Amino acid sequence: MASDRPEILQGTLDLMVLKTLSVMGPLHGYGIARRIEQISEELAINQGTIYASLARLMLKGWIEGKWGTSENNRKAKFYYVTKAGHKQLKAEAENWERTARIIGRVLRLAERG
Repeated sequence: MASDRPEILQGTLDLMVLKTLSVMGPLHGYGIARRIEQISEELAINQGTIYASLARLMLKGWIEGKWGTSENNRKAKFYYVTKAGHKQLKAEAENWERTARIIGRVLRLAERG
């Protein structure tokens, strides 16, 4: 059965995680996923997907995590963006915006024939 929800393009989840943490400050994985879903109004992010992204970002040194207590009084790892992560976020966001402009231009001009 096909879903009406769009799929997350490869490489974009990491960008969305970095941006979410940059704006919201430290959050645990569940909170990050729910915030991205809330903002997007269309995406559904499963736990395996978000934690794979967090692991990739930690390996690259773009985020770090510290253990703390969640709002429902459970132990959780809270992630935050490192200095290198902020630099990467800026570069990735600029690249994504440029790519989106190019694709938009091609789609508009292709209709003109």
